[in-house]
Amino acid sequence: MVQITKDNAYDAAAPDDFPAMLDTERYGKRSTAFDKIISATHDHFWDPLDKKYIDFEAPFDITKQTILPKEFFAVFATRIGDAMSEEQKIKFANEAARWQLSALLHGEQGALALSASLCHILKDPGAQEYAANQTREEARHVTAFAAYIKQRWGTPLPCGETLKNLLSEMVGAPEVYKKIVGMQMLVEGLAMGAFATLYQKSNDPLLVKLCQLVMTDEAFHHKFGKIWADRTIPKLSAEEHNLVEDWAAQCFQTLLFNLVNAEQMKVVYESVGIDWQDARAAIMEAFTDNDRREAMKQSANIFRVLVKTLLNAGIITERTKSFYGMYINMDELKNESERMVGDDIAEEGIKYLQTINFSDTSKGNALLAAE
Repeated sequence: MVQITKDNAYDAAAPDDFPAMLDTERYGKRSTAFDKIISATHDHFWDPLDKKYIDFEAPFDITKQTILPKEFFAVFATRIGDAMSEEQKIKFANEAARWQLSALLHGEQGALALSASLCHILKDPGAQEYAANQTREEARHVTAFAAYIKQRWGTPLPCGETLKNLLSEMVGAPEVYKKIVGMQMLVEGLAMGAFATLYQKSNDPLLVKLCQLVMTDEAFHHKFGKIWADRTIPKLSAEEHNLVEDWAAQCFQTLLFNLVNAEQMKVVYESVGIDWQDARAAIMEAFTDNDRREAMKQSANIFRVLVKTLLNAGIITERTKSFYGMYINMDELKNESERMVGDDIAEEGIKYLQTINFSDTSKGNALLAAE
């Protein structure tokens, strides 16, 4: 195991070394690095079980309308799509949406477990409290996405093997840098891009609202990773930087493979009687690398947001620039503002939550700490 610690705020013990947490001096060495994002927790509190925040009983007929626009699905622009009936297209689109949202649900479960694992190893009491807060927030995301999927389809689809293996590796990794780069930066960056896209493009108002509520939390989770990068990346040796940079590239490739590979979506193709291998061949016939690069140019493209996160953090250098440059104009990305496409959406969501959470408590709307 290679533990890379350049700032005491991210100092860590071994996962099985609980006695390290009982060190009396540790309690008095709390960093202030995370105090602002811990305190801001109250500003973006929401309860997925309370209808004043979100009502999962809102109707949407998935037999007549697609949750996501049809242009989201590459197979429709192929010879296979040309042969599909309108009914088949609606069913495929909504089963594909079910698969994508199930992947988000599994990702939230991974983030929950990883945040909890950080509580076991981070020595700094402030970092530990932050991780505990994030664990709680990821838990409500699991509740919320499970409720949405139950309302629209009944049950989620299984986690794809690629994503399952990556999440398992991140959660089980003893190295803090793997957890933070893998989950707090890559998966959270991917999630922010995905939620922003769903918020902007979904035909289902319930999903739009759910994504905005989740983004109010995820924006802060992203900041935890940014603080780590700001305090760690500039202090790395060349060898250490290569380790972090290569881990990021490996995770990126895995996530890209999971989301675009037809094999991962076999269950979706089978639901409308299409062979996934034939679908993959048809998509490869119809789309070129140039087509994929054009899609990456859209600011809300989920992978564009992810790469921008890594670039801004100083994790992508000339060593790996060409790897990401296969799909993204890296020079163009470098000249953009550091603000992400999801930042404005999250800020609007926080303002909405503040109108609920800080309304006139004299009218009986105050939340009780305990009953």
